[in-house]
Formats: sequence, C-alpha cells, structure tokens
Amino acid sequence: MCAIADNQPELTSLDISLKLVHTTTLKIGEVERISPASWAYLGDAVYELFVRTSYIMPPKRSQAYHELVVAQVRAETQARHLQALSPHLTTRELEIVKRGRNATDRCPKRLNPEIYQQATSLETLVGYLYLTDPPRLAQLLNLVELDR
Repeated sequence: MCAIADNQPELTSLDISLKLVHTTTLKIGEVERISPASWAYLGDAVYELFVRTSYIMPPKRSQAYHELVVAQVRAETQARHLQALSPHLTTRELEIVKRGRNATDRCPKRLNPEIYQQATSLETLVGYLYLTDPPRLAQLLNLVELDR
C-alpha cells in the first residue's frame, strides 16, 4: 500500500486502479437511464481488471496469470463472491443486484440459470458502483476473497 500524504488515508492498488480508469463523470440521472445489462457489461470489464490487478504480484508467466484470472471471472466464482458480499450490501445495492438478476434472460447451456443470474447481478452492481460510487466499489471489492 502507498500513502499519498500524511493527512490522507492509504490507498490500495484497487483504489489506485479505479482512480486511473474512472474518467467518466455521469450524473445519477444519466446512470439511471443506462440499462442494467449495460451496467453488467461495464461491470464485467471492471471486475476483470480488479482480478488482474490483484494477481499481478508476484510476477508470473502469462499462462499462470490467465489461469488464475479465468478461475475468478467464471460465473460460478462470481456467484459465490456475490453471496459473500450480500450481507455487506445496502438496501439500494440489493435493489441493483435484483435489477441485474432480472436483466438477463439467456444463459450458457453449461450453467445453471440461477448461477448465471447471480454472476450477472454481481457484474451489474460493479458496473453501477463504478459509475456512481467508486470508493464504495473499492470497499466492497476489498472484501472479496480471491483464490490464491
């Protein structure tokens, strides 16, 4: 971790990553006009960046990175992470999760539809918070326990 200044709190690599990539400022009304499926689309990318950032140290071969990341961005793992985060979510965040669950009507044949809905719900929440409250997103993602 690194401190920016004596009077500022320490930032994690996740906080720094979110600050580096979060350049779009939308008003809450604009974000609300975006579909939950679009929040999930964005959340998928943000979540994968979080996972990749988490595994970058210690250095590994590209194939090792790939295997670690793929295991964490699978729908089954995302569903498990959502279940672990659920007790920490606010009422509003739970509403976003529900909207994400209802936003998907297609599911890969290899998956249980409920698992796929939960994974999409997590991605929806990540996308929504990325646009509306990156510090809260960082707080929640810091609670996610990735496999090592």
